Amino acid sequence: MSSAQEPAPPTTTGSIPRARRRVPFWDNARFACIVLVVLGHGIQRLIYDSDISYAFYLSFYAFHMPAFAIISGYFSKASPPTKKQMVRVLTDILLPYLIFELLWSVTKWLVEGQGSPNITQPSWTLWFLLALGIFRLVLPYLALLRWPLLWAMAISVGVGYIANVDSTFSLSRTLGLLFFFTLGWWLREHDIVRRFQLIDYRPWWLRVTALAVLAFWAFACWFWLDVWKTIDLRHWFFYEDSYADLGGEQWWAGGFRIVLMGLALLLSAAFFVLLPRRNTWWTHLGQYTMYVYLLHSFVLYPFRESGVLRSLDPTWLWLPVITVVSVAIAFLLSSKPVRTVFRPLVEPRPAWLFREPELITAEGHRNDPTGSRRS
Repeated sequence: MSSAQEPAPPTTTGSIPRARRRVPFWDNARFACIVLVVLGHGIQRLIYDSDISYAFYLSFYAFHMPAFAIISGYFSKASPPTKKQMVRVLTDILLPYLIFELLWSVTKWLVEGQGSPNITQPSWTLWFLLALGIFRLVLPYLALLRWPLLWAMAISVGVGYIANVDSTFSLSRTLGLLFFFTLGWWLREHDIVRRFQLIDYRPWWLRVTALAVLAFWAFACWFWLDVWKTIDLRHWFFYEDSYADLGGEQWWAGGFRIVLMGLALLLSAAFFVLLPRRNTWWTHLGQYTMYVYLLHSFVLYPFRESGVLRSLDPTWLWLPVITVVSVAIAFLLSSKPVRTVFRPLVEPRPAWLFREPELITAEGHRNDPTGSRRS
């Protein structure tokens, strides 16, 4: 797990290598993605009663988690892990997962009167933590093979045919998104972003094209909404259920997933093109996406479960309101006061747990599982 810093460009023989530099684009992209995560969970209850909300939901649910997986893969390594990296998997992924699963069990017991801990079935958003752990476990083996992208694609498509691969340890969803994570690693491994200036080169016509792509997809979500409801497109975007469970018993059902994966890549690329490349006043918040990711579900939980988000009318008022509130939640949960209070839960550092405690105390920063560096 590396930081969200780009390696310095190669230098001529005999010159002094330049230090790594932090690239604002990646922090901007990471924070924009986590805002979409909060927004999707915030408006989810509206989609049952509002077609506009449903279309809006589909417009970014088609790509926001694939985009997040691409970013995570870009800052991952396929080399054998060092001791320090192995410790970080435990402290940045496994321990927060166990802590927040326990918190969810307590919350459900207090609110619903039932809360049986089951670490094999991730609660709500915690599936992505397990996914990150499994991604890192699988990547070194994929990297040993020829054509790792092709193998990752075969796994992502093929898993949908296996009905008994389900949400246990979020395996179905993880394998369904494996291609996007592997693609992110492949882009970094082959230095594609720097060689083709994918961050720096952004002429006006490319931005117009990207905007047109996103706008056309938003229009398609609205214009053909009845079709998307009929085929239950929303659940196809989860990459979680088998094709049979989604009504795709035909042998060619995997082809539909390939089409959706292509759509996710196109929309992700358009999304990335439109993001700012320079430092903004919110760029630094991209380093703290795990706070937003792990905490926002507790903020939204009472509103979702109480039913207050159902039957809100008029939509033209409530959809913008909830959108603004969702964005505000993302900013709030990544703020310094929140990070200070919840750091022991989100960033546990139990030196007493390890035989070599200096592995987690020697450096002034650790890596966010999504790839960002936390100071």
